[in-house]
Amino acid sequence: MIGPNGAGKTTLFNIVDGFYKPTRGEVFFKERKISGLKPFQICALGIARTFQVVKPLQRMTVRDNVIASAFLRVKTKAQAEAIARETIEFTGLHDDLDVISKGLPLGKRKRLEIARALATQPEVLLLDESFAGLNPAELDESIEIVKKIKSRGITIMIIEHHMRVIMSISDRIVVLNYGEKIAEGTPKEIGNNPLVIDAYLGEAQSA
Repeated sequence: MIGPNGAGKTTLFNIVDGFYKPTRGEVFFKERKISGLKPFQICALGIARTFQVVKPLQRMTVRDNVIASAFLRVKTKAQAEAIARETIEFTGLHDDLDVISKGLPLGKRKRLEIARALATQPEVLLLDESFAGLNPAELDESIEIVKKIKSRGITIMIIEHHMRVIMSISDRIVVLNYGEKIAEGTPKEIGNNPLVIDAYLGEAQSA
């Protein structure tokens, strides 16, 4: 999902995951109405998210942050630790297991945010600007993580301003402007759409 700042992208995520109630319309997940449910209830149904401003449990280690999320699905510490180990390995944070999360650099805090969401074992993952502020090497690493998540059959909805990221990982792109959808299509279609170019891109983008 792309669009100018203030277009309504994060607001849409907040409606999907229960932080906001829609003023009109309803949200359905797997044929079940979820608008009106609390965020933790929606997460339990299989929708997890990250945030623009990363929000780890700052006084806890990387390991304990992910363990805390894993308890959504399991009852014992051993089970939660097993999920955490696998998720931390998957996201490339194994060297930071015992690091207090507030001491991590931004790139790894962003990755921890993804790991915490994955530990809830979602079917749908909402990524809100998970690539913002990353250097080129961190961008490449995060792109590979997203591709691996996708290969597991998890549906990903992503808000992002890095067009290289969007063009390289997306199957379909939705463009918002002033709270309205102005276009939807494949990366190639969106990259050459005159409305999108005028409202957001500024120039044609190659897929």
